Amino acid sequence: MYMLFSFSFSYVSLLKDFVESEFFVIDGDSLLLTWLCKETEYLTFFYRVECFLHDFTEKGAKYVIVFFKDAEQMYFAYPRFLFLRTALIEHLKHNTNISVHTEFSNCLSSEWEIFLKNSYPYFIIISDIGLTSLQTDYLYIFIAHSLSKKINVVLTSGQEYDTLRVYGYHLQSLWKHRLFFQKVNYTVSLWVCNHSTVLLLKRLWPEGSDIRRTVCVDTIILMNNVINFLSVISQQGESKPLSPEEAADLCRMQCLTVIFLLHVPLSQRAQIRIIKSRWTERVLPLIKMVCVALDTNDWKLDVTYLPDLNDDSVLRNLAHYYEMEYCEGLKFQKELGKEMESEYQLLWDTVTKLAVKYDFGGAFPVRNTSQLFLEQKRPFFRGTNKEIPNTGLIPLKSDLVEAYAGDVLKDLPVLESNDPAVTSLIKYKEFDELRHWHSGRPLTEEYERARCSADAKSKDPYERRKIQKLQTFYRFYGSTLEDSPSKTIVSQGAVPVNANTAVKKTKKFKAEIIAEENKKRLKIKEEKKEQEQWKALSMSTEREIKQNLTAGINKLEKFLKTLQSKSVKLSTEIAGLSACLEVWKEHCRKQGNNHKDLSIAVQVMRRIHILLEKYQDLLEESHLKKLTRCLRLLGFENLSCSLSGQVGKSDDRNISNYATEVGPARFQLQYMDYYLLREERNDPDPRVQHFIPDTWQRELLDAVDNNESAVIVAPTSSGKTYASYYCMEKVLKMSNEGVVVYVAPTKALVNQVVGIIYHRFTKKLPDGLAVCGVFTRDYRHDVMNSQILVTVPQCLEILMLSPRCQKWTKRIQYVIFDEVHCLGGEIGAEVWEHLLVTIRCPFLALSATISNPEHLTEWLQSVKRYWQHAENTIEESSKNSTENFTRKHKVKSKHFCLFTVLYEERYNDLEKYVCSIKGTDFVIEHCHPCAALTVNHIESYGIPSDLSLSPRESIQLYDTMVKVWQEWPRAQELDPEEFVLFKNKVVIKKVDVRKYEKELKKELTRWIAVGQRQKVTYHNSIHIFISKSIIRIHLTDIYYVLFILSFGINSVECAAWNVHSNLLKKQKNEQGPNTEREKENVRNKLRKVNKGLKKLHRLKIFDRVKFSRRGYEQTVLALRGIGYHHGSMAFRERQVVEMLFRLGYIKVVTATGTLALGINMPCKSVVFAEDSVFLDALNYRQMSGRAGRRGQDMVGNVFFYDIPLPKVERLIKSNVPQLKGQFPLTISLILRLMLLAAKADDKADARAKALSVLKHSLMSFQQERLTELLKIYFIFSLQFLIKEGYVDQEGNPIGFAGLVTHLHCYEPSNFVLVGFLVKGLFHKLCQPNKEGSTDFSEDVMEKLVLILANLFGRRYLPAGTAKFKNKFCQSKVFLEDLPEDFADAVYEYNSKVEKNFAHFLLTTAKLADMEQEYRLPLSKTDFTFKDWHGSELASYLMDSNKNVSAISPFACLSGMTDHDLFQAVLRSLRINVTNCPLLYLEKYDNQGRKRPLNAYALDFYKHGSLIALTTDNWLNEGDAYYLLKDFSLLIKTIGTSLSELCDNPNDNVLLAFQKLAENYKKRLAKFNSVISPAN
Repeated sequence: MYMLFSFSFSYVSLLKDFVESEFFVIDGDSLLLTWLCKETEYLTFFYRVECFLHDFTEKGAKYVIVFFKDAEQMYFAYPRFLFLRTALIEHLKHNTNISVHTEFSNCLSSEWEIFLKNSYPYFIIISDIGLTSLQTDYLYIFIAHSLSKKINVVLTSGQEYDTLRVYGYHLQSLWKHRLFFQKVNYTVSLWVCNHSTVLLLKRLWPEGSDIRRTVCVDTIILMNNVINFLSVISQQGESKPLSPEEAADLCRMQCLTVIFLLHVPLSQRAQIRIIKSRWTERVLPLIKMVCVALDTNDWKLDVTYLPDLNDDSVLRNLAHYYEMEYCEGLKFQKELGKEMESEYQLLWDTVTKLAVKYDFGGAFPVRNTSQLFLEQKRPFFRGTNKEIPNTGLIPLKSDLVEAYAGDVLKDLPVLESNDPAVTSLIKYKEFDELRHWHSGRPLTEEYERARCSADAKSKDPYERRKIQKLQTFYRFYGSTLEDSPSKTIVSQGAVPVNANTAVKKTKKFKAEIIAEENKKRLKIKEEKKEQEQWKALSMSTEREIKQNLTAGINKLEKFLKTLQSKSVKLSTEIAGLSACLEVWKEHCRKQGNNHKDLSIAVQVMRRIHILLEKYQDLLEESHLKKLTRCLRLLGFENLSCSLSGQVGKSDDRNISNYATEVGPARFQLQYMDYYLLREERNDPDPRVQHFIPDTWQRELLDAVDNNESAVIVAPTSSGKTYASYYCMEKVLKMSNEGVVVYVAPTKALVNQVVGIIYHRFTKKLPDGLAVCGVFTRDYRHDVMNSQILVTVPQCLEILMLSPRCQKWTKRIQYVIFDEVHCLGGEIGAEVWEHLLVTIRCPFLALSATISNPEHLTEWLQSVKRYWQHAENTIEESSKNSTENFTRKHKVKSKHFCLFTVLYEERYNDLEKYVCSIKGTDFVIEHCHPCAALTVNHIESYGIPSDLSLSPRESIQLYDTMVKVWQEWPRAQELDPEEFVLFKNKVVIKKVDVRKYEKELKKELTRWIAVGQRQKVTYHNSIHIFISKSIIRIHLTDIYYVLFILSFGINSVECAAWNVHSNLLKKQKNEQGPNTEREKENVRNKLRKVNKGLKKLHRLKIFDRVKFSRRGYEQTVLALRGIGYHHGSMAFRERQVVEMLFRLGYIKVVTATGTLALGINMPCKSVVFAEDSVFLDALNYRQMSGRAGRRGQDMVGNVFFYDIPLPKVERLIKSNVPQLKGQFPLTISLILRLMLLAAKADDKADARAKALSVLKHSLMSFQQERLTELLKIYFIFSLQFLIKEGYVDQEGNPIGFAGLVTHLHCYEPSNFVLVGFLVKGLFHKLCQPNKEGSTDFSEDVMEKLVLILANLFGRRYLPAGTAKFKNKFCQSKVFLEDLPEDFADAVYEYNSKVEKNFAHFLLTTAKLADMEQEYRLPLSKTDFTFKDWHGSELASYLMDSNKNVSAISPFACLSGMTDHDLFQAVLRSLRINVTNCPLLYLEKYDNQGRKRPLNAYALDFYKHGSLIALTTDNWLNEGDAYYLLKDFSLLIKTIGTSLSELCDNPNDNVLLAFQKLAENYKKRLAKFNSVISPAN
């Protein structure tokens, strides 16, 4: 047990974003153990299992279930559970599409290891507790063995789910696990049971039967075969065995129970009476006996209803009826019904025919003896007529409520104004947003609570100096991010001119003419200078090309980049072509008939491509003749004829000696590969200074010019963010009032954007205004007085929903959403939704990874249409003419158009390689993307749209297809030499190859459609696409980012130090006697290095980490060109690594996934060096997208090391996740919307924003049922707010509404905290040491932390960890319970919430799809039984007072009613219990074990050690710091709010919170230099 939880674990989203292609394994016995319960009915058990599996399936998960043969032994002492296990296996096999494996003997078998190696599951779900200690030990062995095989493990304990995801405790497989596990011999013998009854049934029912009838007969025969066993029981105890007649009575009732299961629909069975009496001890052993035999061979046995083989509640009702009621007279003697009676008679006759040894008697009467089968010690029935609380609503008058939910509200019952529930409402004064209702103190705005270091409005010289230094640094930081020079912006008061509408002047001024003439003269002068330069360098360059082709070409291209004159470039390229041709000819003469190095011919052909494509207008006849001869020399006769226009053979007899002996098209695709030219425009755009934008980029610029919105989906490093800065420039030029908001998902990305803005733009503004402002949760400056605000989504939402900031929001001209795919993220996804629907201005939404942009665009278009209609409505309703004129002017200037830009083409191809160690060799093998595809994947999902091939890979695909299907009809048509776009084409471009690639993919898909599946299966099974040729990679001048995705930061840092030590070792080994010339070369190189280092020190980059703990380490590593990057580092430390890497001083970076979200660190190669649960499709694309720097690298490399091949294949073929909406509403959000609508100056605008948030949920988009459900949720949330005194009956916020909204991100703890304040619990606790003193004892402080830790920052530990209370060094680890009075307040709060939201669930029950509710969720087994004709006896056994309208009918079978709503909500409503704001003080897993809360916040307050939190509290250092920082900010926020609430500044509670905030800040301050996010 201790071994298990000494491993690293984390509570994470299990499915991540793999969706359709990643798969995992569920241990079948763990699944069984999770849902086993002695009192649960069979059908309820199967329902819960299917719900568990369906939660995975509906989210797109792929999994298999494994039942080990040997595990069956664990159930021999539990025959009922053994039967359930067998039934579950057969049900999953026969009635679902789940793949169930039962062929493995145990987890140590060789067959299981082969399965793991071939399939490599994402993780295995395993329980950490069994029925017995033996089974628990077996499960621990299973967990340890899985981790040793590099397979991650997820515990069944503590799993939870929401609308989009499933969460659980994940154990990461690490290297130490492989060393830890030692294989043990594990041999077992299997128990085999042979049933002969089935053979007899085949003769009686030759046409087949239902599984329930078969099991019933089989079980009854078994019961009578164990009469001897019952006599043994009687000898051991006082009870006597049942007589044969009494046993026959019991058997008849069991037969009758099966008849009920066959005919009575689930809707009726859900109403059955709840019997509290239990079986007597004499009957219980017989009741538990169930037998199932499924060895049917050729007999037709219907196993559809395998989950419903028994129903103990029906059997107990029948027993009670025949024992207590039937004998009381004709009044209670009910008819069974003809159909059910005849069915029962037939079943009983079958039993009597098979049980020839026993005389069972006839089918009727059912009871022939007076033996009691049920105990009479307790009441027979459980009362179910408990009154459901009145569901009437408190009257509410609000325009916002009526506009949003009026159509639903009119159908709901409303209480009278004199009802006690209405008259007893708490009446507070109306909440004033400017001054608090009680203290009258001015309230600060929520954004003002973030720390502000300096503001442009500040008059303090020290503050001014501080902000100037910050801006200076940001400019330097921005200069490392891009090369473009800074630009001074001058307000022009007009929109920049569109490139397509250039203004034509009729007459030029004299100054302009002179300027143009000067420019021409300067151009001629520069051209002459460049010609002289080339003349001086030409000889040496040509000589170097001939001596060393690679070095010479690099020198040539480096010189070409410095040239401006096109004619000089042409001369240089021609000379380069001649030199390359000479090298090729010399090489061919040396090789003779031997194999030729075609990389030399590639350079020749590359120069030809460049000349024909870029200098076609300057080429003369002599040039064309030269190019023609070059093509003939290479053996491309058809291309030379195509170029010259003449057909004929060369007179040169030796020309064939220089031929490549490869077709021209194949040569260009296979050998030129990434050198093929891209489709680039040559016409400059006046709006762009430093490069020529592509067509799609121009479309974006046009959209900005036209004030239009756009969704841009383009690969990483494709240039999509350029439009963002153009948009900023446009707004800066227009006026000093307009605002652009840039929304980034992380603070790191915020700082990166701020750096670029400071570097790009300089603008002289009036005093008090700033170009750029920043707003994050813990830092801000110039929020309201800047023209460009860079922020995170949560902070912008604060501004958008604040009544006092509405004037500022109207100044917003554009909003830019970077990494908008976070809309589908785990945390804060709903905030992105709120922002997208509340902004009225145009926006740009940028992302590299969205698989359903059409759906996103359609949803956003509906939002735009809403705002267009809202603008018109506001304009028409406006009475003030001046205001009307202003609005009208604004409406005309706005555009509500939205379009999508999809650009799938990467500038650089990505080459994938798999690294492995074979013997002593480190082998790198090329991995073809199509090797990852399977027939099933292509059939189900197609070929991923972003699975692109390089030209070389396209040729490999064609060659393999020809090899696999030699009679392929289209082989000739798709032959590269015959393909229509390649034939006789001198310059094949990447765009042509893309079309060829699409044809091949289309043909591969068509193979499956026309029945050539075996061809596709064949080439995938042998991985024919994986090239076996070993590729040697030279590390010279290559930038690497090494991603090591693990939970521990140590592996990242250790990897960096390993590189460092290896370099030192290599340097030491290579030191030796050198010639003087070699020494001089080294000295020259060292001078350059020292020069660079001096520049580096002059930049004072290392000064930023001078006082940090890792500062010295980073400096030592950086001087060797090495760095590491992870989330536990201080912001400044990460920033230094990023800058040095971009500047080229650092060449190798080891990192976690911190570089995934938009951090600008382009590199040559990316290496994934360790598997992790975080390495999913989304992160893979984000991180691999860093490889290949546009303008520097022709190709990017992606390497996989120590990652199993199946995982690599799934990464490559996985589609990026689709964006789906989360549940969008919370009570705090609804309160904030009511506050906005009530307190904003512009009521119409605020109302429109609130309605937009309420109406435009992505989850309910185009789903009417969910839309209505959200309206009902909104109504009942308001009812809760009214009852608790946060909103009055007119919808106006009152009382403590301000404090609750300030803590909105902590719901439901914010409501509980206010409850503590209202009840005076904090005043009772916070008593100073002495009367009149402001000092509080440490005990008070610790209790205060304990209370807050129970409410905020709650992190649950697995239930199994609770056994280690005495195994920790410094921390207590497990959080103590709340003090009794505080706990009582929480229970009172929960009861109010349950009462209110029970009304909500009862009301929404009418929206449920009841046909779906009467089917099992996964197998879809239907229990409606629409052809049932009724039964008097069945109706009599039903309880008409049993309330089961809003609870799953399957749960009702186990005795649940509407009073247990929160345990079994109707699934078709898609409501999760987490949507109800309950604060459970204790959480239990499915086995009933308590899940303890992590006491990290209290432990840290006591011992002040981050290290202790990592060793004892199962937290890594980075997570621990940020959790503590968040907790410290929370205390400060509460203290600030209390200071505004209290009249008395010496209030004890206020002073206690201020003291606690100060104490906590001091304890945390010493770590700020270690992991500080400050700038």
